[in-house]
Amino acid sequence: MKSIVTDKAPAAIGPYSQAVVAGGLLFCSGQIPLDPVSGELVVGTVEQETERVMENLRGVLEAAGTDFDHLVKTTIYLTDMADFAAVNQIYGQYFSAIKPARATVAVAALPRGARVEIEAVAELKN
Repeated sequence: MKSIVTDKAPAAIGPYSQAVVAGGLLFCSGQIPLDPVSGELVVGTVEQETERVMENLRGVLEAAGTDFDHLVKTTIYLTDMADFAAVNQIYGQYFSAIKPARATVAVAALPRGARVEIEAVAELKN
């Protein structure tokens, strides 16, 4: 097992790793729309928040030597299901032919007041 750490995504705000490699898979912790440089929450539209989340996820994937084409499963957490279509529109732009399996869940609240959080499992590139 190996921990992944990158400055291309926000540092962990608790006792967890940005991602962990185990058994040929990358398990990415949930990303919220924190700016990786300032550590501050991106304030804007849910589309802007989703874009920041996806870019944070890209940073973690790249640090492990993989990419969006190798995502196997994601889970999206939303504080308001009314944001589903807007989040889906941004999220979908990051994938090509094979899209990962996915679940979307409504939650009461997310860390730092975020409206969207995405966690992922990816395969490592051969």
